[in-house]
Amino acid sequence: MRVLHLLKTADGASWALRQMRELKALGIDVEVALPGQGSMVEKYRDLAIPVHFFDCNVGAIRSPVALWQMIQGFRELVAKRKPDVVHSHFVGTSILARIALGKHSRPVRVFQVPGPLHLENLLTRRAEIITAGRPDFWIASCAMTRDIYLNSGIENARVGMSFYGTDTGQFKIGQNGKLRSELKLSPQKKIIGMVAYIYAPKRWLGQRRGLKGHEDLVDALALLRNQGRDVTGVFAGGAWGKAEAYAQGVRQYARKRLGDDAVFLGTRANVADVYADFDVAVHPSHSENLGGAVESLAAGIPTIATRVGGLPDIVIDGKTGWLAEPKSPPSLAAAIAQVLDQPAEARRRAIAGRKLIKEQLDVRATARQVFDYYQRYLSVVPP
Repeated sequence: MRVLHLLKTADGASWALRQMRELKALGIDVEVALPGQGSMVEKYRDLAIPVHFFDCNVGAIRSPVALWQMIQGFRELVAKRKPDVVHSHFVGTSILARIALGKHSRPVRVFQVPGPLHLENLLTRRAEIITAGRPDFWIASCAMTRDIYLNSGIENARVGMSFYGTDTGQFKIGQNGKLRSELKLSPQKKIIGMVAYIYAPKRWLGQRRGLKGHEDLVDALALLRNQGRDVTGVFAGGAWGKAEAYAQGVRQYARKRLGDDAVFLGTRANVADVYADFDVAVHPSHSENLGGAVESLAAGIPTIATRVGGLPDIVIDGKTGWLAEPKSPPSLAAAIAQVLDQPAEARRRAIAGRKLIKEQLDVRATARQVFDYYQRYLSVVPP
């Protein structure tokens, strides 16, 4: 079986790389198409995964001529490589594949949906679904995404579900002191941490703050400091894409509200070392799949997330973590206070969260699920 994966970035989507590695181990002939050079290219080549430099993100198109050239180029790539399955990981790449290949002929197309953002808007949801044809199937990567497709009238047999898996063994329980020492923080200071890229708001979707909710956590920490709590906010992750100007504004806002108790680390290669010294990990997203909650739970860190997207699938309130309301700094502050005031309960939930991640999100198991979906979908679409 040959599967051509479609990505819109050569600098991110490490979750797709992990999945392709394990699919290749299962005997699948895996190839990937992505736009130009980037930090991930050599990682694919190290795994002996053929890389095709082709930008197939229809969202990047700015003219009819460019769209036609993209369509023709993609058709030529598919005709040359002859994949049994085209596996797309983004909305723009999925729509391009559907437009280029038509609604009725093979290869089978699988859209593994990395998050529910486009489904939360009626216009973009309809635009994506209406382009699908007989050979198109979906693999939701959280329960909310699956339910939206089913409630939109997609037949149950065409919508699967599998989390994007992770390498659970890279996260070790126990604080290592590296970050606390680097920042010269006393043992009494509580580190409230967030690991996420800074995304600029999508104004056309009505967003006023970035998707990941950095400013909400800043406001929550300001509330806690006003209550006399000795907390520092540590933010790991740089600007995503062209969001540097917005990211600079976020950093300025945080320093205005928190002073020296707002620390921005920038992009870090080893987030496991960053998480290890967090007293609390917070994921205050406005829209999300599973996000960084996978990592903080895998690291055994008490975890708070907003009640959006796929976060409640793994941050289960009362069992593996705490849930707060989105876009609500007071709700975030209240949850952080509960974690700090209940260390034994925080540890219990953190241990339960680590167990859940190891059981449900090991990438070897999730890749096997995807492999099974390939076989199922191929069996119902005639050659």
